[in-house]
Amino acid sequence: MTAVDYLIVGSGLTGAVIARALHDAGEEVLVVDRRDHVGGNVHDHAHPSGIRIHTYGPHYFRTNSEDLWRFVNRFSAFYKYEAELKSEVDGAYENWPIAGSYIRRTVGSDWKPEFVGTPANFEEACLAMMPRAIYEKFVKGYTEKQWGVPCTELSAELATRFDVREDDEPRLKTHKYQGIPVDGYAVFMKNLLAGIPVLLNCDYLKRPESFPHRKKLVFTGPIDEYFGFSRGRLAYRGQRRIHEDHPEVEGCLLPCGQVNSPDASRAEHIRTLEWKQMMDPKYAERIRGTVLTREITVTPHDPSHYEYPFPDAANADLYRKYREMAAALPDVLICGRLGEYRYYDMDQAIARAQVLARQIRD
Repeated sequence: MTAVDYLIVGSGLTGAVIARALHDAGEEVLVVDRRDHVGGNVHDHAHPSGIRIHTYGPHYFRTNSEDLWRFVNRFSAFYKYEAELKSEVDGAYENWPIAGSYIRRTVGSDWKPEFVGTPANFEEACLAMMPRAIYEKFVKGYTEKQWGVPCTELSAELATRFDVREDDEPRLKTHKYQGIPVDGYAVFMKNLLAGIPVLLNCDYLKRPESFPHRKKLVFTGPIDEYFGFSRGRLAYRGQRRIHEDHPEVEGCLLPCGQVNSPDASRAEHIRTLEWKQMMDPKYAERIRGTVLTREITVTPHDPSHYEYPFPDAANADLYRKYREMAAALPDVLICGRLGEYRYYDMDQAIARAQVLARQIRD
């Protein structure tokens, strides 16, 4: 194949945004992806009922940035969707994140943190912000199902992904702009890459010599896979998804689009999703039946199934070794959630990709 200026490996959010920025600047770009669709995990598909299912789990777009909101609206209109989550606790559906009213009702208002100081792990970080009884009901079981190890082995930083609410704010997040693409994420990602050459079903790592580049290779896959796992494998978690079709149901079955199941003794799955509740109401109300998806966390061995970088010290140390190897390659940029071994929300991934695209051209 004739060399291109910029070769982008992976058409997920990071790769697609970098490709769009370079293409818009007049650069020559080629995107290759080993999957049969663009967008990586930012993908959805239509169920026979007409209900749109997010193929790799729910994606809630949100941002406080007017620039980011304007950017994504270039590629799709969005309908408003502000995710509300519940946790099934003691046979009832309770707000998640945890409501201050629930703590006052069940524990009292005079509780004091069990842990004070700088937390060394996830459990200590949680006990610094909530009573142990709340931690054990809402957090411990869910987290240990999610990661498959005791909470004391996980990074304290993981606890920064949620909070304890002083009021009964039901929304998962309170960002100014929140929504889901009107025509779905698959169309959104196709529009993001419109006009840019893309090769699908093409695994770059199996024949890298077939894809020469003149300026830069942007690799958005797993950093350890890029280096042939030469220092060892980084740990990841993924989800096994079980779909349940309920064609006879009028309306919906759950109180909201996502219900967490933190009690490990009662359920193997960590959460249940009802996709109909995430649709634009004017379309959802026309659909008979509903579809539920139960997610069970697993440890994938195929890099194509990696979803969540593992938040512990051993993997952080191993990642740093791979990052040192990457820094020695002047014409290669390894980035994105898998390339940087870091969880990014969609708005964070887009903003990060835009910064990287500017750095590439400077």
